[in-house]
Parts: sequence; C-alpha cells; structure tokens
Amino acid sequence: MSTVLSKHDIQKLLTSEPPLIEDYLNLEEQLQPNGVDFTLRDIFSLQSAGRIAIDNKERIVSKQSPLTFDKNGFIRLTPGIYSITYNEIVNLPKNVMALATPRSSLLRCGVTVNTAVWDAGYSGRSESLLVVYNPDGFELQKDARVVQLVFFRLSGETDGYNGTYQRENI
Repeated sequence: MSTVLSKHDIQKLLTSEPPLIEDYLNLEEQLQPNGVDFTLRDIFSLQSAGRIAIDNKERIVSKQSPLTFDKNGFIRLTPGIYSITYNEIVNLPKNVMALATPRSSLLRCGVTVNTAVWDAGYSGRSESLLVVYNPDGFELQKDARVVQLVFFRLSGETDGYNGTYQRENI
C-alpha cells in the first residue's frame, strides 16, 4: 500500500545521498506538513508548435524563449501559457513518486500550474506549464513559491525512471 510522506519522512530523505531535494531556497518556509513548496527559477514563452508521436524519435518539443524579470525580480504576464523551471532539483528514490499541485494563492489570482507525474527514480530540475487565466494578467516574482510537491511511497521499488528528461536542467 502506498502512503503520502509526512514532513518527518521528507526531512529524513533530505539527509539521504543524494538528498530528496537540492537547491531549495529556504527549507523552513518551503517544507510543509505534506510536501515541499517549489520555487520559480525561470519562465519562458513558447515559440513553436510541438508534436507527440507513437515513437519518441518523432517527438518535437516546443521551442522556448526566456522572459526577463524586472529590477525587482517581477515579471508581468498577460493571459496565456508559459513554461516554468523550478530552482529545486528532485532526486526520487526508486520507491517514491511525486505529484504537484499549484499553491492556492495562485488559484485565487486566476493562475494555475499544470504538471506531470514525477516518476520514482527521476532526478532533475523539472519544468511545468503555468497558465494565466486572469484577463487582467498576473505579476510573478522570481523565487516565489508556486507549487507544492507531494511525495508518495510506493508499495515496492520499481526499476525507476529512465526517460529523456532524466537529469534535465542540471
């Protein structure tokens, strides 16, 4: 049976080698009762179409163009979609997977973050899709907490993730 990792379980995994999470900004603020808040490192606009095929050899990921934060570290976003990268690097053991959910403050502003599954055995600095629905736009500051990653212990160990995005953005 799988279980959600508690704050205590997460703290223990932070001392493992490699640690569950690296490059966090302020563990005291980011560590939550049921997960870890991840923070914004970079934001990109999508510049081209993408393609997903039966065979990954035919996959085309959309090109991205980095956006620039102002002198105070903010960026003003118009309604639309953006790709974001987190500051934190995650190193999942082969018996732990993770899911992320947007922080409720984002949702209250008409903004969300769409994510995929963090497979057991994955290691990397992940990317997600930020969507601004608010017709008035949204301002976001570099290093702001945007999602909470929740960790699940699997009923057993798996072979572990071995895909294209292993060790991404490191």
